[in-house]
Amino acid sequence: MPELKQMLLVEPESMLRRTVALTARSLGVAEVQEAASTALARQMLNQQPYHGALIAIDTGDAFDLSLLDQVRLGRSASNAQIPLAVLAGRCDDTLLAALRERGVKQVVLKPFRARTLLDAFNVLSQG
Repeated sequence: MPELKQMLLVEPESMLRRTVALTARSLGVAEVQEAASTALARQMLNQQPYHGALIAIDTGDAFDLSLLDQVRLGRSASNAQIPLAVLAGRCDDTLLAALRERGVKQVVLKPFRARTLLDAFNVLSQG
């Protein structure tokens, strides 16, 4: 069995994170490392390379794109061009343009099912 790609999931909801990580591993989709916060994810990105990341960007009324910038600017242990996807409660034209600038492959809008995140990891793991 080939080694699973290392993926990062940044999502504050612990039950969702855990479910997706365990299911992705058991289905052979990816080895998903979990981060509950941007601060923890920032540390994890500095310490270990990932093949892709799925990042929640909601911060109340605004969006936090700092983790996307950290990766794209080469300020992480990962290749700056790894596939990225985001989780968001809403997405307007301005946000979509900012995400496109950062080369985000997929936007997953809330509410979503765990299966939707597994599908997103499938897309990320294929490049």
